[in-house]
Amino acid sequence: MSATGSPSTCVKAPPSQEETDSLRAQIFQRLHPRTYLERFLTENVRPDGRTFDEWRTVHVNVGSISTADGSALVRVGDTTIVCGIKAEIAEPELDRPDDGFLVPNIDLPAICSPKFKPGPPSEEAQVLSDRLNEVLISSGILSLPSLCIQPGRAVWTLYVDATCINYDGNVFDATLLAMVAALKNVTLPKASFDEETGRTTCSRKTRAPLQLQLSRAPYSASFGIVDASQPCVLSDPTSFEEPLLDTSLSVIVDESGNLISVSELGMGASIEEQTILLECIADAKKRGLQMQKLI
Repeated sequence: MSATGSPSTCVKAPPSQEETDSLRAQIFQRLHPRTYLERFLTENVRPDGRTFDEWRTVHVNVGSISTADGSALVRVGDTTIVCGIKAEIAEPELDRPDDGFLVPNIDLPAICSPKFKPGPPSEEAQVLSDRLNEVLISSGILSLPSLCIQPGRAVWTLYVDATCINYDGNVFDATLLAMVAALKNVTLPKASFDEETGRTTCSRKTRAPLQLQLSRAPYSASFGIVDASQPCVLSDPTSFEEPLLDTSLSVIVDESGNLISVSELGMGASIEEQTILLECIADAKKRGLQMQKLI
């Protein structure tokens, strides 16, 4: 009420020019995302302010889940992955009596991004889980026979479960890093198999780390290629950039700098240029060295 008893009127100030321009940019980005991105690329910068070959900041925290046998939390920019490893005893396969099991899995719940819906695992999550399994097995970081307790009778099964808490692109790199960090954090109780009872007993006091081949630990560096006026190679693409890429490329290297694999998704027109591929491999090796120092 005013001093005269009449109701006061609140007059909202008109939006500033900066606010108006920001709103227009947001609307244009939503309606014309490809054109929005290309306009930035012509200025040799990306929408989040990074240069083409600039990587987002990475944070790693291990051992944060007390109920797991090994765990790690990884942040790559705003993409956040938490990984927990649980060990269980199982019978080995008949044709591989000495081999244990390594079962990686990534969950992309609806809470991490509007692009995912509640329900069974999405196709993207299943594809990522298959890729992670292939990389971890082919790298040789963990020898499956090292998980054997008693040949033909008892082996360890490691369930490597990762969950995306926040999705902002390049989940594969972040998840692989979280899984490697969690494997390095794992300790297993000393187990022994009793032939008379057919049971496996575990010590509550004695635990030991996994027998990892650390020189073979895999690290991934992912790139996106946009065929605008000229091919633009973007390191560590965000969730906004990913759907607009013409080609996606992931380079896997180990701690020794050896190339493990190169996977490519998309048309691949630009990857045929040998120079681009070699540059991506060189950048991946540098990125791998940085990741080693974090874990």
